[in-house]
Amino acid sequence: MTAQPAHEDATTSAPRCWCCGAERRDDELVHLGNHPEVAVCVGCARWLYRRATQIEDAQHPTIASRWRSIVHSARTYVIDKDWHQRRVLGVLLRRIDRHLP
Repeated sequence: MTAQPAHEDATTSAPRCWCCGAERRDDELVHLGNHPEVAVCVGCARWLYRRATQIEDAQHPTIASRWRSIVHSARTYVIDKDWHQRRVLGVLLRRIDRHLP
């Protein structure tokens, strides 16, 4: 008798980010410590970090928090004007944004 190889279920899909829903490989997701079933992609993890920093800055104002507030205001302005979607300017703005708090 020959054993049949086990096949994966066809309904099994790639893991998804719990924030934006994008399909990613498991090694591209950040898992929460006590809840490993919860995972977010790197882009959403960066957004969560920035949001947590805004909340912390509002609770404990410092000179650095004022600087981050100015950067956040500039980021919001750029997004409202859709400058980040432009061809050349958008590429430059997104590259700069990766290095800002």
